Amino acid sequence: MQLTPPTTQPWLDPRQYWGSLTTATAALDTPFGAVSVPALAYNAHDMLRRASGTTIRVATKSVRVRGVVESVLALPGYSGVLAYTLAEGLWLAKTIPDVVIGYPTADRTAIAALAASPKLAKRVTLMVDSVHHLDLIDSVVAAGKREPIRVALELDASWRSRALGYLGVFRSPVRTVAQARALARTIVERKGFELVGMMAYEAQVAGVVNRPPGKPVLARTVDYVQKHSTEELRERRGAVAAALRELTELEFVNGGGTGSLERTAADPSVTEIAAGSGLFGPHLFDSYSHFTPAPAAAFALSVVRKPQPTVATLHGGGWVASGPPGPDRMPKLAWPEGLQYLPREMAGEVQSPVKGRAAAALEVGDRVWLRHTKAGELSEHLLEFALVDGDAIVETMPTYRGEGKAFL
Repeated sequence: MQLTPPTTQPWLDPRQYWGSLTTATAALDTPFGAVSVPALAYNAHDMLRRASGTTIRVATKSVRVRGVVESVLALPGYSGVLAYTLAEGLWLAKTIPDVVIGYPTADRTAIAALAASPKLAKRVTLMVDSVHHLDLIDSVVAAGKREPIRVALELDASWRSRALGYLGVFRSPVRTVAQARALARTIVERKGFELVGMMAYEAQVAGVVNRPPGKPVLARTVDYVQKHSTEELRERRGAVAAALRELTELEFVNGGGTGSLERTAADPSVTEIAAGSGLFGPHLFDSYSHFTPAPAAAFALSVVRKPQPTVATLHGGGWVASGPPGPDRMPKLAWPEGLQYLPREMAGEVQSPVKGRAAAALEVGDRVWLRHTKAGELSEHLLEFALVDGDAIVETMPTYRGEGKAFL
């Protein structure tokens, strides 16, 4: 699949866009997933524009389709992947030469496989934020009996606000220059390890929308948090990266995500940004002020009941996203426009009744298009995606699940 920048943006005309997807996939039985190739290409190139020359490492958890990842990596400006488990990373490293595991691992079987393979040991980098991670690796295979293990140190990128408290996600316990230098020195001096990189993921900037619909006060608060958090992290991340470079030569300093490409790219200490959700454009990313991804990935369900003239019941639909429970974790009813869930049922395991001005016109057998809240989680429900260009399916591409893989 070649991701050539499209000359038009058909998704700006919902009737044309969803109509073309419906026509192209008319022969498929629901539920199925579809990816618009032009929309995917638009998103991939727009992310490069936003990154302003900083390399983008593809975050695989936000895609989980190996063919899509490889197609994106073929574009200049993308390099390497950020995997979410070591087992996944070892699988991808068979064909991808630069794999960073974004989270510490306790998978002893996978650690043993990594330690036993000179090829994989050169291609895969583990994430650590504690001496305990080093101890666990040594307990699986002693340093003298394995290949050197490449590791990256993760820095806490959360923001501590006097007024608002802890803002971010609970990841690394390493926050200060002194803490990072101490751990880095231990890694450098410890037999069997190579410190090659550093990561700091500013979730409160990259993963929080700053224009939530109907919440102007929250929008201003998020703007304030993201501005001041970025300023604080830029100074601290730069100081930590400089301290680590006094001990060893770093191959990369990784940060950010889809929502923070511009801000993270402006940090001179960052050499690459991990991003992936923006490729599929899930509806979680509809409410940023500085970019609007195309809705490249979606899934279709069939109407199987009309319990009332103004209610249509879809078969399935309960593909609810992870995170704090709430309506924003529901799949978004994308087409036809004007559909709403019933508050007492919402998106259900086997049925999802919908109402609204379009529901009365729906008949048994009609299709409804939905968009998942998150990008990669949609792939866990599907064996494959139909890749659509115009009114035709141009290719079918398996998900991880379709290739028999379920990592997390």
